Amino acid sequence: MPFPHLYDKTMERSFEGSVNHITLRDMRTMEFFFDCSSPWTYLAFEQIQRSIEGKPIAIEWRPFLVGGVFNTVNPSVYASRENPVPAKAKYYGKDLADWARYVGVDIGSPPVFPVNSVKAMRGAFVAIERDVLIPYARRVFEAYWGELRDISQDEVLADIVREVGVAPDEFFEKIGSDDYKTRLRENTQELVDRGGFGSPTMFLDYDDMYFGNDRIPLIMAKLS
Repeated sequence: MPFPHLYDKTMERSFEGSVNHITLRDMRTMEFFFDCSSPWTYLAFEQIQRSIEGKPIAIEWRPFLVGGVFNTVNPSVYASRENPVPAKAKYYGKDLADWARYVGVDIGSPPVFPVNSVKAMRGAFVAIERDVLIPYARRVFEAYWGELRDISQDEVLADIVREVGVAPDEFFEKIGSDDYKTRLRENTQELVDRGGFGSPTMFLDYDDMYFGNDRIPLIMAKLS
């Protein structure tokens, strides 16, 4: 395992009861590097959970900051936002709407875009520790993309963490600490070091990389 990471109960629970007589030695692992500021990541987050149901695979949720990756290895993203190709931009909206209907989620046009997701993504480490990563991340995605709320704002995050059973005081104390800042920076740099350039990025068994919501069928084909 070239990139050992914390194994936590979210991995085991996501798999528990779905297949009989499976041990950790039999399980495949998928690292899911994600930033909730990406609509395509929202789609992949929902799709991957449905796709692996009943399969011997565990997910390691790896929060990172996609803006840090863009700044380091993919600055062309900013140029394309400033000078979009009209026909491509028009199709992009249709494509995103088609995917949202297919997956069954609401994806609108947040008034604040791109959004500063650093606090939300540091908070994902708190959610992992408290064993509520999936409901936490889902509510962050829903708040930003479905409810069009600004997830950079403390009051929005406070509402979310209360809903998933985390005390806001604990949450904000932790995400303001050097430890949680360092964790997010380290995950972001690790993704760059491993060849990643955006969100979502997935690694099957630590060395087989896939980028994007639409690559999930390729992952599942590898598992079949």
